[in-house]
Amino acid sequence: MSLLTTVATLRATQTGRAQPLATVRHHHLDDRPFALVPLTLAGEACAPLAALVGTDPDHPILLTVRGPRDRRLRFQFVEELAALLLHYVEECKAEVETYTVGRGEKMEERERSCRAPQLLVPNGEGIAYVRRLGRLTRLRSTEGPHAVHPHVPTLGKWLTRFAEQAEFPGTSTMLAVSRVLTAHWATGQSSAEDSHLAAVVAWIDPPEGLTGAAAARETENPLVWPSAGPATEPGFDEILDDLLTRYAEAEGRVRERIGERIDRALFEQMRPTWDLLWRGVGLARTLPEGGHVENRWTLDRRLFSDYAAYLEEHGHPQGKRDRAVGAARRLARLEEAATRYQTERAFDDPLVMAEYELTGQAFSGEVVARDVDRFEPGSRSPKWRPTITVHSEHPVRLPVGTAVRSPARPGQPARVIDVTPHDGTHLVILELSGGFANKRKPPPPDGTLADVGETVTYTDLDLGSQPAKLPAEEHTPWTHGGPPTPYEPTDEDAEEEWA
Repeated sequence: MSLLTTVATLRATQTGRAQPLATVRHHHLDDRPFALVPLTLAGEACAPLAALVGTDPDHPILLTVRGPRDRRLRFQFVEELAALLLHYVEECKAEVETYTVGRGEKMEERERSCRAPQLLVPNGEGIAYVRRLGRLTRLRSTEGPHAVHPHVPTLGKWLTRFAEQAEFPGTSTMLAVSRVLTAHWATGQSSAEDSHLAAVVAWIDPPEGLTGAAAARETENPLVWPSAGPATEPGFDEILDDLLTRYAEAEGRVRERIGERIDRALFEQMRPTWDLLWRGVGLARTLPEGGHVENRWTLDRRLFSDYAAYLEEHGHPQGKRDRAVGAARRLARLEEAATRYQTERAFDDPLVMAEYELTGQAFSGEVVARDVDRFEPGSRSPKWRPTITVHSEHPVRLPVGTAVRSPARPGQPARVIDVTPHDGTHLVILELSGGFANKRKPPPPDGTLADVGETVTYTDLDLGSQPAKLPAEEHTPWTHGGPPTPYEPTDEDAEEEWA
């Protein structure tokens, strides 16, 4: 937990109201995301029991397994989920746009979807459920003694894809709403309690007349606010077990009536969480979208289009374990994504940048002087290198020679050329070396350079980080097993247990 997050948490505890951790929203929220609120059978890690799904906040679609120990009914549930989610994915694939990559002779046109599917779940446990359900379905065979509907393994591949993308910081392909909220607000409770969506929403938007702390305490009553899943409440398990037992023993119309009671009980258990999920989305949408969010969503759309094309061309499922090069490439991409996301958040959000000022990676101050007539000798002609002098009220820990940039002018590189203590403060001279319309003479007063009296922020954070270059999987060296063959599900995979 960072220093500012700790302070915000303490202040939330003191005031009884969640405190902002950001001034903008750092996740993309689609106009029509697909929501999934799952429940599992008690005692089994991924045995499906029920789910509320859909894109309409007011009309969720209920899917249930009235006999959750029956393998046939479990796969019937998966088929119903596949029909809905795969239809949503196809809708996102329908409209495409053309974009160019490369330069000069290497320039080529490619296509990507104008939309990408976005899957919302209540909490982090929902992401874990999607990952397990993806593994249990993507490897199933559509032929032989354990054959399933062709949509089942296709759904598993997409669920696995959603869960894999959720691990990358900055992606918006799959989001846990509780995590989105706690990334933008600090509550006065523990991180473990922050996984309870009802409590998080209560801290951020308590009912009139109550503090966030008091409202959060009321959400501890499972009769009013059931668990956000996928695990069920012990008290509800007793009611459900009785209904399931009676359903298994009954026949005909009696059995159908008991099945309808099971459906009603499950719907009532999940509906509060469904409403909370969309209420959380509404709270997140009150924040304006950060400047770099659209770029990250464009990347999500491209990756979605690439994976959809891969499935159409090859269709191989993800393996149970990453291969050598694949694991290394994935780790490098995760590290690069984390670095890029943290940097972009800081450039988009002054509240996030303040944390870097505390650690010495950034500083803010007022421009007190500038030299627009400064030139340096060049190989052919003098180079225009203007400077600005920034007066910072706080210590500046960046050493001379550090390359820095300002969020206000990210395309204008600068370099610290002098740091001078001044009456307990610091004067910093920065040399500017880019972002000019003409590099050989001063520009007109159009805002290209920071003017005297302007407050600026500079940091050594780099927006241009790139992942490590690693060989393609087909070039895996013999020391790591050589080029891998595409993963093919086996009969053993098709028989894998749900638990």
